[in-house]
Amino acid sequence: MEPGDQLIRYAEVDGRSVAWSAVGSGPPLVLGGWWCSNLGLDWQNPRFRRFVSTLAEHRTVIRYDRPGTGASHHDDPPPANLEAELGLLEAIVDAAVGDASIALFGVSSGGAVSSLFAARHPERVSALILYGAFANGADLASPSVRAELVDVIRAHWGFGSRVLADLFLPEGTADERDEFVAFQRRTASRETAAASMAELHGFDSTTHLGLVMAPTLVLHRREDHAIRFALGRDLAARIPGARLVELHGPDHFPWRGDAAAVTDETLRFLGVEVAREAPAAEPMRAALTAREKEVLRLVARGETDQAIAAELVLSPHTVHRHLANIRTKLGVPSRAAAAAWALRHGLI
Repeated sequence: MEPGDQLIRYAEVDGRSVAWSAVGSGPPLVLGGWWCSNLGLDWQNPRFRRFVSTLAEHRTVIRYDRPGTGASHHDDPPPANLEAELGLLEAIVDAAVGDASIALFGVSSGGAVSSLFAARHPERVSALILYGAFANGADLASPSVRAELVDVIRAHWGFGSRVLADLFLPEGTADERDEFVAFQRRTASRETAAASMAELHGFDSTTHLGLVMAPTLVLHRREDHAIRFALGRDLAARIPGARLVELHGPDHFPWRGDAAAVTDETLRFLGVEVAREAPAAEPMRAALTAREKEVLRLVARGETDQAIAAELVLSPHTVHRHLANIRTKLGVPSRAAAAAWALRHGLI
């Protein structure tokens, strides 16, 4: 499947219909389910789509929505504990790749189930990447703060989603925070959101982290507002041979901020040769024509050639030709790489 395509499928897990998707080609890279995901809405987010598409240039990226969230059935209750999360991940892996070896990418609260899978199935995991993750949910905040957050979400999901938007998007614009508030409320009910938040506070990986045998990379942003860098450092120290890479920026989500640093470190760890941007790349911005810049901005927003053609009143063939010229001028190998360049250089 091409990196730009996403097909949502469904797997029956303990009588529940769970949505999952695969994008890209190559060895499987499975993203452990996190608190609040939405296969459909996430894919409409240009930053998120670009992040996954960059990985999908080299790997088949597999994601899923936990029961009660996103494209999965909203009437189903979410998993009640980490063991239930593991059973869900095992079922998705079996449905998606059978008994093939996988690499795991655990983002935020998804790190707990990813590391548990690696500990329980060492023969199946070729690599483990953990981003913005933690060893014990009890360390995220004091007991009173954790309880208050769950209570706020359950009592007033509108206000609770706003609190979380402020936490997860410290440098987001007002519009971006409003969009994330709406995203959360469309992705999960207040009961599901509250139950899932309480569940992740109970995640304790300390007993299994020492059993992880797969090569492990831990990525954590120094100024992360949601999960402190110290928790990422503690996580890495508990996994034999794990390598900790300190990234910069306050954003918790890996697709925000310097997302290229996250994808570059991840792909290098997986053995992919990541081309470094040539020193002459910045002057190339001036070499792009006004029309090429317009096309590149729309590509970076995740638009298809057909959509770009309609917006700019061009033929799809002309759009394709512009994109080929853009890639040549920037010296990048793919559409996703051109989009990543546009983000890094402020074109969007």
